[in-house]
Amino acid sequence: MNEYNEDFWNALDELVNSSEIVIDRPKGSAHPRFPDFIYRVDYGYLKDTSSMDGAGIDVWVGSGDKKVDAVMCIVDLMKKDSEIKILIGCNEEEKTVVYQTHNETKYMKGIMIRR
Repeated sequence: MNEYNEDFWNALDELVNSSEIVIDRPKGSAHPRFPDFIYRVDYGYLKDTSSMDGAGIDVWVGSGDKKVDAVMCIVDLMKKDSEIKILIGCNEEEKTVVYQTHNETKYMKGIMIRR
């Protein structure tokens, strides 16, 4: 059960390729509720999709080819929820930034699953 699943990644590719990517928090912008937090990679969502929080599925979009490279599985203790975030076109440095972003406080933890 811990093996690579091509069908999973193909399904994510199909979801991303059939959805509009909306970047509502571009690299360099501040978080709307936490102004000290600056996004170091473009962050947004897939339009007309839904995640556990009822909003669109979250995405981190890097500087590379627009291909799904990984997912982050997140537990947020403040919101008492969990969800995935899809990484698209992220190089190794951007993946590290995304991973660190989701693990820098005691309230949010995440694991990265690479393609």
